[in-house]
Amino acid sequence: MTEPDRIEALIREVGARTLVNDAVRRAFHAVHRHLFIPEVGLAAGPDGDKRVIDREADPQDWVTAVYTDMSIVTQLDDGATDLRKVTGDYTSSASAPSTVADLLRWLDPLPGHRVLEVGTGTGWTAALLSHLVGGHGTVTSIEVDPGVAEQAAKNLAACGIRPHLVVGDGAAGCPGQAPYDRVHVTCGVHTVPYAWVEQCRPGAVIVLPYCPGFGENHGLRLVVMRDGTAQGRFPGFASYMMMPSQREPEDRAARRPEDKRWLTTKVDPRTVAFAPAGADLAIAALTGLTSVSAADHDEDGELFRLWLSDPADPYSWGTVEWRPGADEYEVYQVGDRPLWEQVCDAYFRWVSWGEPGRDQFGMTVTPEGQRVWLGAPDRGLT
Repeated sequence: MTEPDRIEALIREVGARTLVNDAVRRAFHAVHRHLFIPEVGLAAGPDGDKRVIDREADPQDWVTAVYTDMSIVTQLDDGATDLRKVTGDYTSSASAPSTVADLLRWLDPLPGHRVLEVGTGTGWTAALLSHLVGGHGTVTSIEVDPGVAEQAAKNLAACGIRPHLVVGDGAAGCPGQAPYDRVHVTCGVHTVPYAWVEQCRPGAVIVLPYCPGFGENHGLRLVVMRDGTAQGRFPGFASYMMMPSQREPEDRAARRPEDKRWLTTKVDPRTVAFAPAGADLAIAALTGLTSVSAADHDEDGELFRLWLSDPADPYSWGTVEWRPGADEYEVYQVGDRPLWEQVCDAYFRWVSWGEPGRDQFGMTVTPEGQRVWLGAPDRGLT
């Protein structure tokens, strides 16, 4: 199969999941993905399966993975773990093409635009952006990891593409290249840095993966207003690795076990864990809590466990467990905050609103912070 044929096959696969507009189609053809994928990577499919791809050991498998709609993990544990180990925290990747297509479509960069990208990664999206804005546009891309940034610079230079590359914390933006017409964020954030808004001109668009940590994550498209604020809505799904400065602390389960309490609930935890994205947004906004859930087995048999935690308090966390045939479900909690009760209150408040979907919510970002609203910017979640 020729390179153009592989790209067309990839575009057809992506097109079955999301809209690929003409500009993004041309960019995919102009900037070949395989030029930005390392010799060894970790192919991560949508079903959660992952496998090592090695260009030298199996070149056909490598190129098949590269031109399939899946993300390729390029770093584990900030580089501390070899990719061939497979297990570890994903800390850098080449995003799935369908996710890239979504964000670029929401961003809608035009020829001549000045673009800030937060998270250079392999350099592929910086190259796509450079193609989309053309010779009169400029792209500034920031990467926090020096090793990742160095490899991205080599990838881009080998293709004859030279955006302005910066090594540093993307949360601060890059004021020296401002004002921007577009901001493209390729890492998850739960708090939108105001610096991105401040460095944009009125009418600029900021697209980012909003990852508050409760349930499903969300794409967020903001427009910068003339008063220095930004507002917008959640057009769909997007999930990326978290910005390093906004990662949640680890080892909660080892902290202050003497504060534990056992309770019971009649609410099936799966009702919350499997709720639609609109419920996830509402619960995250109303409580500020994060969650993780999984089916499992222990010495008592089958169970489903929902973990809850308070990012603002490392000593506040808990679990809710479902077991087959139970009339009530066990709640285990560490700390003083009634996490499960607050989650249930937020869930049933969302139900009382008519179970609005993700696209009915929006966000406003100001110098003082951010606020999620329902329906219109003047309708806060109360």
